[in-house]
Amino acid sequence: MMKIRTFLALLLLAVGLLAHADVSPGDGMPAFALTDQTGKLRSSDEFKGKWLVLYFYPKADTPGCTEEACSFRDDIVLLRALGAEVVGVSTDDVAAIREFGRKHELPFTLLADPDGKTAQKYGALVNLGVLKFAKRHSFLIDPDGRIVKRYKDVDTKDYAKTILVDLRALSKKS
Repeated sequence: MMKIRTFLALLLLAVGLLAHADVSPGDGMPAFALTDQTGKLRSSDEFKGKWLVLYFYPKADTPGCTEEACSFRDDIVLLRALGAEVVGVSTDDVAAIREFGRKHELPFTLLADPDGKTAQKYGALVNLGVLKFAKRHSFLIDPDGRIVKRYKDVDTKDYAKTILVDLRALSKKS
């Protein structure tokens, strides 16, 4: 009986890790409607017409997520000068992202995705059954709503600088 339970648990784990959507450069941005840190419902349609840095992060106020968010905070003026908005998404609840944004004075939108459905649409969800969290994946989305770049390996400390280099190069082509 123990072997069957172990097998079933491993099978559920494997299915949770493998069953996800995946988006790539050239694809349209999957739609979302999520609540932000102020309690307002925000839609993906609001961000069309400008560059969008949509980044998924595992857990508010953990060291890597804080370093990543503060990287965007510190370069937000440069990102906005290039016509980009930054939006962070995690599976945390609204209260957690509200406190995270307040504590670190984050001047951009944070979205709560507690059921992980949006992260799953983007292929950025780890689903272990009872535990779900976002992978540290990000997307650079053009003003037409097309994914231009996907980032899976992120140096949280200098992450915004990487986005800025790519955004400058892509802006010159437009």
